[in-house]
Amino acid sequence: MAQPNTAWDHHPEPLTVTSAPAPEYGSGSLADLLPTLAAGLGVPGMTAAISELTPADRNCVFLIDGLGWEQLRAHPEDAPFMTSLLATSRGGTGRPLTAGYPATTATSLASVGTGLPPGVHGLPGYTVRNPDTGELMNQLRWQPWTPPGAWQPYPTVFQLAHKAGVHAAQVSSPTFENTPLTKVALSGGTFLGRLTGEDRMDLAAEQLAAGDRSLVYTYFAEVDGAGHRFGVDSDTWRGQLMYVDRLVQRLAEQLPPRSALYVTADHGMIDVPFDEEHRIDFDADWELSAGVALLGGEGRARHVYAVPGAANDVLTCWREVLGEQFWVASRDEAIAAGWFGPKIDERVYGRIGDVVAAARDDVLLIASEREPKESAMVGNHGSMTPAEQLVPLLEVRS
Repeated sequence: MAQPNTAWDHHPEPLTVTSAPAPEYGSGSLADLLPTLAAGLGVPGMTAAISELTPADRNCVFLIDGLGWEQLRAHPEDAPFMTSLLATSRGGTGRPLTAGYPATTATSLASVGTGLPPGVHGLPGYTVRNPDTGELMNQLRWQPWTPPGAWQPYPTVFQLAHKAGVHAAQVSSPTFENTPLTKVALSGGTFLGRLTGEDRMDLAAEQLAAGDRSLVYTYFAEVDGAGHRFGVDSDTWRGQLMYVDRLVQRLAEQLPPRSALYVTADHGMIDVPFDEEHRIDFDADWELSAGVALLGGEGRARHVYAVPGAANDVLTCWREVLGEQFWVASRDEAIAAGWFGPKIDERVYGRIGDVVAAARDDVLLIASEREPKESAMVGNHGSMTPAEQLVPLLEVRS
């Protein structure tokens, strides 16, 4: 009797929604960092969710855009100072934090600054649908313009700290001083704009010393920019890593007494090859685009908004086509699995896609016509893989 041809009969099962490694909201995510520090400063209403951290009178968070835990560990020769601090991560446990989903800048900065998960602060993606207008809203560039206070109504931790008498300050590029994203995510206390990294480090140290209780934030963007343009395996990226490593050491050496410096990031990054196997083009795929009214998110973390009545068909199709490489969930499944946090505000529910697709493999769902610049990026992020999701929490104390 002839044996069945297993090569033809094999039909791999799609990835299950619950197999996705959801972020550690409430105990070890970016959204837990500032509330933990603020609780140690005696700010009312704040909870020390990251139990491994010890309170300090003066706290500085240095966020390096795009420097994931795995990328840092893979380049010890380019970042000797930060590498020497790896054992200090997360209060000396040597473990990373999780960024939150999606692992993208607008979402993560809002999580950091508000101390809230994406399902509450309401910036759950790079681009999401505004339920009031039906348009896609880019939450990084804030286009089209949307009233910031209505989009994200909660106070930031900096605002609460300032109200409680803590000296609060942000030291960043002057470009970001008046952006809507800064307003909803990082405002409170004093914003101080400086162009060079060295000036930011020196001023951050001064601001730490300016109060008996201080909460200071500073930021460096160029590691992320180099990764997007050239990839995390490029000389340009490594050059930026070497530079920011020296900045971290510069700041660490200037800490005033009773200070804690925490070095973290908003997400990691992976390089995706430029071929049809790794880059699936939504704009050239009639099957994936059938029934889709809007495509949001980004290549590794998609929000899919269906035309009325088509959500189930779109979910079925996306699972059949992408389900071996992406975790593909309905809105309610993604929420139930905790992707966006333990709860979802009513105003945020409609911003999440009818279908949510998060890449597990080294693949992208690009949109070459509607997103030409994003589709051409070498380095990408957004999903829940360790390379994107895990971020350091290096610590230096004085």
